[in-house]
Order: sequence, then C-alpha cells, then structure tokens
Amino acid sequence: MKPSPDLLSPENHALVLIDFEGQMAFATKSISITELRTNVAIICGASKIFNVPTIVTTVAEESFSGPVFPEVEAFYPQATSNYIDRTSMNTWEDGPAYQAITATGKKKLVLAGLWTGVCIVGPALSALSEGFDVFVITDACGDVSNEAHERAIQRMVHAGVKPVTSVQYILELQRDWARTETYEPVTTLMKKYGAGYGIGIQYAHKMIKH
Repeated sequence: MKPSPDLLSPENHALVLIDFEGQMAFATKSISITELRTNVAIICGASKIFNVPTIVTTVAEESFSGPVFPEVEAFYPQATSNYIDRTSMNTWEDGPAYQAITATGKKKLVLAGLWTGVCIVGPALSALSEGFDVFVITDACGDVSNEAHERAIQRMVHAGVKPVTSVQYILELQRDWARTETYEPVTTLMKKYGAGYGIGIQYAHKMIKH
C-alpha cells in the first residue's frame, strides 16, 4: 500500500521558477503565451496550496528581462518572496540561487521556466550531477522554437530528468480526493485555470449533489 518514492509529494521536493519574465516570453514560440501563463498559474497555485518550498529567480530583471508574470506575482509577491536576480544563465552557477535551493534540504527538485534549452537545461543537468532527483514541468517551459524546446527536453530526459506536466504536478500532490484540507483549494484553482478539466469540475459540483 505504500506509494512509490519516485512520486512527488508536498514534503519531498522544492519548486524552482526560473525567468518567467516579459522579455523571455516575447520570443517564446513553442507554446502559446496564453497556455504558458495558465500552466504557470497552476503550478504556482499548487505549490502555494501544498506549502512546497518555492524559489523564484529572475535574470537581469531591472536592465533587460522585466518583471515576472502576473501569475507568479499573484501567488509569490516580490515584496515577500525575495526573488533572486542573476546575471548567470545557469541558475545553478549563481551563488545566492544555489544556496537558496540547497538550503531547502530537498533532494527532489522540480524546475519550470524560460527558456527550456538554456535556463532549464543548465540547472537540471547541474543538479543531476550533484545527486539530485530532477523533474521538469514541460508545459510550463518554453523556447524560441518547437525544435529548441523538444531537443532540450530530449537531452534532459536522456540524462535522467523526469518530465511532468502542470496538471500532473498538482494531481500528484493531491493524490487522494479524501484529503479534504486541500480538496477545495485544488478544485477552486482548477475551475479557474484548468480549461476543460476545470469546467468539468464546475459542472460536477453544480449538477451532482453531494
């Protein structure tokens, strides 16, 4: 009856949100910005609901890349979340970011951000080399072309990174609908951001009397 230790749980990982900023989004072509923002909202909301240690990092925020997506700011306001701004494209090579990530004490790391082939590949492969178990939320990442995104995912998977999606992430954390303390927050989040799945939840709650 014990679940696999390979599964993500609220207690066993940290989430790292990398460079969800305007300048990075402008050139992203592998996913629509509408879909990307929706998926970012899902994973930010999920991590907040389940109290997952979450690090938000930016690159050249003031001089080039601009502010984070509103969806990140909504769940992790800059005033209280201490965003880590970098010059390094590889988050793992930035001292304060590295210290913040490793200080969580989690051996599983979940990454999402822009662009897949640079700002995700770098920390993913670097963390793997230090013995971390690394997951990438593929539909909350994007790159300048489909080719760039897909080759980056393929490269990371070959190296041992585990790909997941945004909806898979939140449902893996919930795991059991009998967990009543998170049932309502999760279904409320998905009604807002879960597209057809969210509409289905809304329909069920209205049409099926509990």
